[in-house]
Amino acid sequence: MMFRSRQSGRHTSLIQNSFRLCLICILLLSLGGCAQIKSLFGEGDEEGQDIRLSAKTLAGKGIDELNNGNYYKARKAFDEILDYYPFSPEAMLAQLKGADANYYMENYQEALVLYREFEERHPTNEAIPYVMYQIAMCYYQQIDRIDRDTSGADNAIKEFSKLLRAFPNSPYSHEARARIRAANEFLVNHEYFVVEFYLRTEKYEQAQTRLRYLISTYPDATITPKARKLLQRLDAGDPPSFSLSSWFKNTLLPDWTLFDSDEDEAKTTPPSEKN
Repeated sequence: MMFRSRQSGRHTSLIQNSFRLCLICILLLSLGGCAQIKSLFGEGDEEGQDIRLSAKTLAGKGIDELNNGNYYKARKAFDEILDYYPFSPEAMLAQLKGADANYYMENYQEALVLYREFEERHPTNEAIPYVMYQIAMCYYQQIDRIDRDTSGADNAIKEFSKLLRAFPNSPYSHEARARIRAANEFLVNHEYFVVEFYLRTEKYEQAQTRLRYLISTYPDATITPKARKLLQRLDAGDPPSFSLSSWFKNTLLPDWTLFDSDEDEAKTTPPSEKN
């Protein structure tokens, strides 16, 4: 009997303890939810608020990560500022540096969105020349081979030219002019590539039309003298023969530093803007 009594007492004690635990949980929930519970159990700050870095701290962290080449961590810090502190003084910096982080991660479309948003929201900011240059660079970095889509080169020239019109003496103007010339060389090489394709398929009239367009549109390009000689041969009814080894080899974007000089700015003006 004593054994049964002890078992019964233990059972009653367990029920009482469970009942007390349920009452504590109900009481905690009634006090205001998760924030108060975290505070009672030491998982928040002294005022019972969630622990979150300030916008200023996040900005400093993001800059440090960016300078150290940790672009993903930098972008994460800047995104957190934009998510939790969109109206803070640090939000403008986060938008610009978040775009930079995406750019260095080669997420050019994401970078473009952020750069353009910055340009629209802060049109008088002193960083606008840099932003315009970076917008152009997002397109420039996407330039592919001459036998593929050339829109990257077209858009890069357009954006660099916009920068030069708005800020002709900015720190980025000299390099913008050189990159315009490199992109123009890429486009003229694309035209010559098409000419050679027409010659290989014996479409000589189409080749002559394309050569005339090339010569008139890109008179200062490196390959233009070669194009003039080729057009003369076609006009004389003496088309050249091609072997597989003579197929056009300059399929990539030329190094912009080859055009980094103080030559006349007119040479950097896109054909569409000369008229």
